[in-house]
Amino acid sequence: YWLMGRIDDVVNIAGHRLGTAEVESALVEHEAVAEAAVVPIPDELKGQALVAFVTLVDGVEPSETLQGELNEILRREIGPIAKLKYAVFTRSLPKTRSGKIMRRILRKIAEQDLDNLGDTSTLADPQLVEDLLKACKQAQES
Repeated sequence: YWLMGRIDDVVNIAGHRLGTAEVESALVEHEAVAEAAVVPIPDELKGQALVAFVTLVDGVEPSETLQGELNEILRREIGPIAKLKYAVFTRSLPKTRSGKIMRRILRKIAEQDLDNLGDTSTLADPQLVEDLLKACKQAQES
């Protein structure tokens, strides 16, 4: 027997199925990572690619070295197929008032589908969406 999460939490990268929870668990093993959420984006070559939204522990600054370390953890824990397309370092993740991460919003931000964010009335911090858009754009350009 084996368990798998919800179908929208399964990513297909070049024919390999990965659960986003598995990737997130590997990312938070890094001492600098406080919290992580992973979403898929379309990829011409692989079908889908991984984007991680990462909050860091206090006092840690984002860097290319850190992103490399995160990819190394994923390679070691899951395999080379789990490489991040990019990581978006953020002060916080979009959550409902009850504390659930709003992955739908993260997916739309990563895909740059800003016209279709859906209902954001339950967001605990509405300003965070703007901050994430800027951070995501910077991560894509670097």
